Amino acid sequence: MTSSISPLGPSDRSRSFAHMLRERVAASPDREAFRHRVGDRWESLTWQQTWDRVEQLAAGLVDLGVAAQERVAIASGTRIEWVLADFAVMCAGAATTTVYPSTTPQEVAHILGDSGSVLLFAEDHAQLAKLDRDALPELRHLAVFDDGPGAGSVTGDVLSLDALAERGRALLTREPETVKRRIDELEPERLATLIYTSGTTGTPKGVRLVHDNWTYEAAAIEPLDLIRPDDLHYLWLPLSHVFGKMLLAIQLQIGFATAVDGDLDRIVANLAAVQPTFMCGAPRIFEKVRARATMTAHGAGGAKARIFDWGFGVGVKVSQARQSGTRVAPWLAAQHAIADRLVFTKIRHVLGGRIRRLVSGSAKLSRDVAEWFDAAGLPILEGYGLTETSAATFVNLPGDNRIGTVGPPVPGTEVIIASDGEILVRGPGVMRGYHNRPDATDDVLTADGWFHTGDIGELRDGNLVVTDRKKDLIKTSGGKYVAPQKIETLFKAHSPYVSQVVVHGDGRNFVSALITLEADAVGAWATGQGLQLRTPAELAAAPEVRELLDHDVQAVNSKLERWETIKRYTILPHDLTVEDGELTPSLKVRRKAVENRYADQLDALYADVD
Repeated sequence: MTSSISPLGPSDRSRSFAHMLRERVAASPDREAFRHRVGDRWESLTWQQTWDRVEQLAAGLVDLGVAAQERVAIASGTRIEWVLADFAVMCAGAATTTVYPSTTPQEVAHILGDSGSVLLFAEDHAQLAKLDRDALPELRHLAVFDDGPGAGSVTGDVLSLDALAERGRALLTREPETVKRRIDELEPERLATLIYTSGTTGTPKGVRLVHDNWTYEAAAIEPLDLIRPDDLHYLWLPLSHVFGKMLLAIQLQIGFATAVDGDLDRIVANLAAVQPTFMCGAPRIFEKVRARATMTAHGAGGAKARIFDWGFGVGVKVSQARQSGTRVAPWLAAQHAIADRLVFTKIRHVLGGRIRRLVSGSAKLSRDVAEWFDAAGLPILEGYGLTETSAATFVNLPGDNRIGTVGPPVPGTEVIIASDGEILVRGPGVMRGYHNRPDATDDVLTADGWFHTGDIGELRDGNLVVTDRKKDLIKTSGGKYVAPQKIETLFKAHSPYVSQVVVHGDGRNFVSALITLEADAVGAWATGQGLQLRTPAELAAAPEVRELLDHDVQAVNSKLERWETIKRYTILPHDLTVEDGELTPSLKVRRKAVENRYADQLDALYADVD
């Protein structure tokens, strides 16, 4: 068992999230706080303008009768209104319940009912349509962001944001200290946020995060120099996810500006328009950027493809030399300068041309992907955390980026590795329990504050390496343990033609896999081969595509132990989706759901051996 800790006491942080907002506005009222899209243009809000709108909305909530510590839910994608509503909830002394817009009506009913939410901010009327009001007696009020047809300023009990702010202005005219009083009453251990774990199995559990969780995260990250006051952050991550929400807390602490837009289809266009210096993402986003750049270069063929491959060959050698602390030879440095001019500047241009820092979290980042970005002058700092630990628990540091690890613990957090390899953490970022679930809380939190993460890992020179989820480890019928995430990450990093890989084999004779295609990449390859294959189903069934993936499987298998190798696989005729319940909203595979749905296909792979 190994432990690591850095000091960070309660006196180093603000009293609450709302206090952080108020302090930020006082410190830099006229600086840009947020940028958001209105139609095809971007508009800005200063910190003072942000506060003015938040105070009005918070007062509107008070006027509606929302009491301190009551829960207010937000069901919406990432947009400026989500930010303003969330800030308003906490400035009213209430707590935010987060709901992904892709959440099913059944799960919405569970989350709103279990949390006891008294008001719901919905993105649009499609979100409102999920509600069964008769089954939610505590839900007293509704508000909608998109004031579309049938909404008006007030339709029945559905308020627009403007109508809610108008109520707030009226109350502030009568009682100007309303919101100030609510903020002054807040204490560090007051509930701030309920985030229901999307989970890969079972009913979602509400993670209780108090104000002290968020103020700790902000105070712990600030001295690490990950992001600075003059940075421009591009935020597309789901704000219903702990990673996105944590970034708002850090923004209040440090004071940088954030451009907000959760439309995944517009990421490339937004990066070109906004030209951010800082962006966080899940590994899948970085995998897609790498795959698209590689396919574009190889699709051009000839000299362009050869220069592209040569440039990244040089860049990865330089990256590996830096990682090992080896001096880069003069001849290699000269080649790298040429590669930078011919290849890497184009990659950086795709991301807006000004990126100074990228951070990856939510799932394991492949070493190959990390080295590819590092070669291009776009180092990715990988971190690790869970909803139950308020996101950032470990993170690599600028100037000491240990690719293949998730870095050291953030200041104030302790870590030990249990005898079975499970990662345990303790510190101010750890949740205060699961809402209404003392039994589930006792399963993961010890009496002395150690949280069982459910992940397997090890410490190397104080830096954490995460291997896999404890519950996902496969034991073949031959008694060999296999970490599926290791194989899946390796495969997706190697092949630009695959979107998802789900490794299977628990209790089986050998390891198999379900594979989905990166349709655009495989479609472009097929066109280049003169094949008339258009739909994902046609591509999945084509023997030529099967032969293409056979080469990738062999290449990946060559890097694995014999018992880890993929012996057989099935190509699914469509990708996995959040809507079908195969992925969580943070794009993690719901392994059991996928295995249950495709049980017949998996059984067929073992039909002659089981």
